[in-house]
Amino acid sequence: MLTVTYPSYGDGNSPKAFRVRGVVRDASGTGLPGVNVVEKGSSRGSTTDADGAYQIEVQDGNATLVFSSIGYTRQEVAVGNREVLDVTMQSDNRSLDEVVVIGYGTVRKSDLTGSVAQIKGDRLLDRQAVNVAQSLQGRLPGVDVSVNSSAPGYQPRVRIRGVGSINSNLDPLYVVDGIIGVSNANLINPNDIESVEVLKDASATAIYGARGANGVIIITTKRGKSGQTQVSFDTWGSYITPAKYLGTLSADEFMSVYNTAFDNAQKYDPQGFADGKYVRNDPKNFPNLFDANGRPLYNTDWEREIYRPAFAQNHELGVRGGSEKTTYSLSLGYTDQGGLMRNSWFKRYSAKFTLDNDVRKWLKLGGSIFLNKTQQREADDASGGLNVPRMVMEALPILPVKYPDGNWGRNKDWPGMEGGENPVRITEQRQRFNPKTQVLGQIYSLLTFTPDLSLRTNFSYELKYEKNNYYSGRDLNALSADQKGVADIWSNQEYYWQFENYLNYNKTINQVHTITGLAGLSWQKRYWEQYFAAAENFIDDFWGWHNLGVGTTLRTPSSTDQEWTLNSYFARLNYSYKDKYLVTFTGRYDGSSKFGVNNKYAFFPSAAVAWNVAQEDFLKSSPWITDLKLRASYGKTGNQEIGQYASQQFLGTGTVLLGGNRQTGIWRSSFGNPDLRWEYTNQLDIGADIGLFNNRVNLTLDYYQKITKDLLLNAPIPWSTGLSGVTQNIGSVENKGFEASVNTRNIATERFNWSTNIAFSTNRSKILRLGVNNDDIFPGPWFLGQTNILRVGEPIGSFWGYKRLGTFSTAEADLAARYNRLPGDIKWADLNNDGKIDAADETIIGRQYPKWNMNISNTFQLGKFDLSFDIRFVMGVNTLNATKHSVEDRQAIASSSRSVLNAWTPENQNTMIAQIRHYNAGYDTHMDDWWVEDGSFIRGQNFVLGYSLPTSFGKVNFQRLRVYASAQNFFLVSKYSGYDPEALTGFGNQLTQNMEFFQYPRPRTFNLGLNMTF
Repeated sequence: MLTVTYPSYGDGNSPKAFRVRGVVRDASGTGLPGVNVVEKGSSRGSTTDADGAYQIEVQDGNATLVFSSIGYTRQEVAVGNREVLDVTMQSDNRSLDEVVVIGYGTVRKSDLTGSVAQIKGDRLLDRQAVNVAQSLQGRLPGVDVSVNSSAPGYQPRVRIRGVGSINSNLDPLYVVDGIIGVSNANLINPNDIESVEVLKDASATAIYGARGANGVIIITTKRGKSGQTQVSFDTWGSYITPAKYLGTLSADEFMSVYNTAFDNAQKYDPQGFADGKYVRNDPKNFPNLFDANGRPLYNTDWEREIYRPAFAQNHELGVRGGSEKTTYSLSLGYTDQGGLMRNSWFKRYSAKFTLDNDVRKWLKLGGSIFLNKTQQREADDASGGLNVPRMVMEALPILPVKYPDGNWGRNKDWPGMEGGENPVRITEQRQRFNPKTQVLGQIYSLLTFTPDLSLRTNFSYELKYEKNNYYSGRDLNALSADQKGVADIWSNQEYYWQFENYLNYNKTINQVHTITGLAGLSWQKRYWEQYFAAAENFIDDFWGWHNLGVGTTLRTPSSTDQEWTLNSYFARLNYSYKDKYLVTFTGRYDGSSKFGVNNKYAFFPSAAVAWNVAQEDFLKSSPWITDLKLRASYGKTGNQEIGQYASQQFLGTGTVLLGGNRQTGIWRSSFGNPDLRWEYTNQLDIGADIGLFNNRVNLTLDYYQKITKDLLLNAPIPWSTGLSGVTQNIGSVENKGFEASVNTRNIATERFNWSTNIAFSTNRSKILRLGVNNDDIFPGPWFLGQTNILRVGEPIGSFWGYKRLGTFSTAEADLAARYNRLPGDIKWADLNNDGKIDAADETIIGRQYPKWNMNISNTFQLGKFDLSFDIRFVMGVNTLNATKHSVEDRQAIASSSRSVLNAWTPENQNTMIAQIRHYNAGYDTHMDDWWVEDGSFIRGQNFVLGYSLPTSFGKVNFQRLRVYASAQNFFLVSKYSGYDPEALTGFGNQLTQNMEFFQYPRPRTFNLGLNMTF
């Protein structure tokens, strides 16, 4: 609203070209300083003084003045040949009226009682991400997104408010347009997304009951709009290049290390050396690798042979429109993402269609269908075996990719090496091809009985088909040469449906009391079947996995089918008094087939209260507090994400020999537990939403405490039973932390705008209970010893091992001898001083999860130019660089990293790396804190520079026409010695975050794009 006061002139005439003056006031009548006053379409402008007064010279009496200020609605006023214009500006409180999606409905942001973070779809597209999780990274406090591998098509890990389980799934629940538990929401095209809401506290998540303990991510996609048909086209292309090369030994350096390793074998294994155990290769015997002077003919940099620049492209076409009664939308998308590693790529084809129709005033029908088809070519299976990333570091630099005769170079060409294969050859002759098809659909009806009461019925489904096709060639040494080729096919088909009916009630009484109610029931079922078949011993590599029958050795095939069902009843009640005092009660009663017969059903309640302090009379006239809401919630949510039949007894099968014939044997493989029940989380949340200086500064603050009880653990039982354990509810863990989101509009004028967003969060986890005796649990993975420990009083994700003090110096020869070591050997801390290094000297040596993280985003707009960048901070975390085991401990049987050039020598004794020696000459290797590095980092997450072009070309008028350039991961500040501190092993354990064993490196990406809407 704008109030304009026009003064009267005695002669009834107004000048046509003059200075315009006036006073700009707020709603209370106070003059507003710093308001920008600009003549529209020109560069002439002014600013109000301390009393809100201004004056400006306009070109003529037909000019229009634009008044703008942070926290106020932008106003345009025609001069109308008048000399004085006094205006009253209104606060821009649109953010309070924004609609936030919550479970089974929406709510005004000002009426929200729970902790819900929101990000609009247009902000997701600031980054050239191929999935929604990547787009969320660092954007929302309390939402930790780890992009652990940059292999094309890899899915990030998402954790909301810490890690609250040990054996159960830790992923949040994804809800896409009301479809609950979408199996892979990251297959959805980010361009189709209207908004993403993350439900974090119990008040927000309890409506999803037994599936809400890990948080809920609600994805709302774009639908049609009535009016003129809108067509949009977005396209971008990317240049992807390695952000970092670690550096491997050159050919000369390798030969120096190789010879030194054999020389030092005499020191560490004098008897073996005297017996001729250590015989090195003589270059004179390898004329295909060395010249007549013994100099290497080749100096291959395997890193640069494997990790090379790549390209990606993305194209999106969308159509939205409709009439007053019927709206529709259609979108098509194509993504082609190349990988840094040779022969790795990801492609996606997507289509989406929605239709909504007001059949009658009391009946609305609609539906949607998504189709996502992806293809992924993996060159790295991330197993940590002799795969491509490992051989990049261990392949010998003295070998060529191919010899002049076309044969491949390989480590076994230099006798005595561990038998790894040429990594370039692996990318050519060993591959995994993973096609996936996902269909999501929904039909709904909305019956409106009265203006206050309606019934919504949804039927939703998900169909998913995925395969993993694998072939490893007949001559790949140490991989499949012994089997003369290996092929296998794994297939998975899933079917999911849900049927839900719920009543909505919304009533305002005497403009004071507002009651919103929800009550419904739900049925859900997921069924899937899998099969696996494999063959070996192929006569040629031609057939690959396409014809397993060509393999003369067939492995035993396997198949399985499983299902689970869920029956639920849910309700929510919201009450508001004068928009000041808000109360929310939520409850869900869930029954799951996954749990024991004695605990099929459980109730998950929550309650929340909020006080809109800014609506009180004593605060309405505050000159600096625009908005203030205090809120608190407490509730219970569950986690049912375990195996389908963990509560039941099982019989296992296997093959035995009886009478010389192969027979199938059957035995008991597990004990049932009829009392098995949900893990459940009680969560307290205390928060505040604050708007300052006419909403120039907006803050959202939250403190939370989550205590998860009845953790599902495999409790040990006597071996006399024939089994090692039984699944029971016997553990408890606490997570607590603080979250802050700060949004500021620093400058807002006609020509220049600057806004800042800060997302900050901390988390501390602590194990409260582990079974009856609170014994330590070592969850794995095992890597040359225990790597992780679960201990009462410590956080989940604690690294376990020795403390490396360095290496024994020559002055410490006697001390080294006490531990049966020599100068140059690794020196570990003897924590109990018993004169030996053993399991009693292992201790906690690091943490997998950060103490705090923060993301700072800045957005600038100058005329038609826009600029934004994100800086991400992750602090107080460690990364286990298990790669050091192979690249520092294996001289003489593989190549090494350049760090071995700093190994112990009589002249270099202050080092953490043991003296170079043959691997068999008394070398110790064990999990220790030398492998556990500081994983903290500061990353230049995203940088975008855009320019909006003229929107009229001939007869075509564009609503938007913008070109832009951007960069991701444009810098990294970190002490980590590997490719990137965000890492994950391929061992499969869910507690392996920030553990790496030969990592797929993270790229630096440069993009050019175009946004077009007409």
